[in-house]
Amino acid sequence: MSNPRPSNPSQPPMSGSVVVRHNRAEVEAIQNALDSAMSHAGYSKASLFAVRLAFQEAIANAFNHGHKTLPDDTPANVEFAVNAQTVTIAIEDQGPGFQSETVADCTLDENLEIPRGRGVMLIRNYMTDVRYNAKGNRIEMVYRKPSPSA
Repeated sequence: MSNPRPSNPSQPPMSGSVVVRHNRAEVEAIQNALDSAMSHAGYSKASLFAVRLAFQEAIANAFNHGHKTLPDDTPANVEFAVNAQTVTIAIEDQGPGFQSETVADCTLDENLEIPRGRGVMLIRNYMTDVRYNAKGNRIEMVYRKPSPSA
């Protein structure tokens, strides 16, 4: 994992750029870095859960769909930044991409039996902003810390 060195060694990296393979330990290392940075920045357990779920769905989509026809060791790129108000995560796979607007709404009655689209729906519901690049192989997700009264 290539992260900037924190000025205080006891402080977790608040941003990073990582090349990751479809490997549980590598993915968990990124997740742990995100969790540590968010905890250090004062995010609640509910916020950690929301970001963790969105990250897991997005990285799973990158490997299971984006890299479906690519060799198993094809890496994806993950970038993250955490500050006191926002968490930003970008995941880019090397696949052909997709058009997010063509993913069926899995909450509609006619789509309840279709086993697709649930990850995209979860990401959209837990994150504040979700964008895809034109090719459809890069997702950028932003989570904004809820106000204390929320």
